[in-house]
Amino acid sequence: MVKIKIVNRGSQQLPAYATPQSAGMDLRANIVEPITLQPMERRIIPTGLHIALPEGYEAQVRPRSGLALKHGITVLNSPGTIDADYRGELGVLLINLSTEPFVIEAGERIAQMVIARHEQGEFCLVEELDETERGEGGYGHTGVK
Repeated sequence: MVKIKIVNRGSQQLPAYATPQSAGMDLRANIVEPITLQPMERRIIPTGLHIALPEGYEAQVRPRSGLALKHGITVLNSPGTIDADYRGELGVLLINLSTEPFVIEAGERIAQMVIARHEQGEFCLVEELDETERGEGGYGHTGVK
């Protein structure tokens, strides 16, 4: 398990895994008073958290399935990436895709965060690419079934 330095400048508990095999940790709204998200409104919700990831890791901010299914609330730039060299407060960019206003309460679980290894790539300019069965088929080229 990778160790992640964290500073909590908010009033909410630290992110934690709900079960031993959970991939994501819940992020909570660190707000003083409720925030109402109107239909199609988007807003950054503060968490009060600042992290220092080890080099070669990122944190991905993803929607919570229950909020998406029951209320149409999702993370707009999903998954949002937090880079290893970012030290600012973690914010969650939520959008209300429903037709009803949604109230975010202090401490509400608003998103989940997944820690993932990543590689950096280096482009090597070539004149042509190797042939594959798919070739240059675009979006939907392989069908839906």
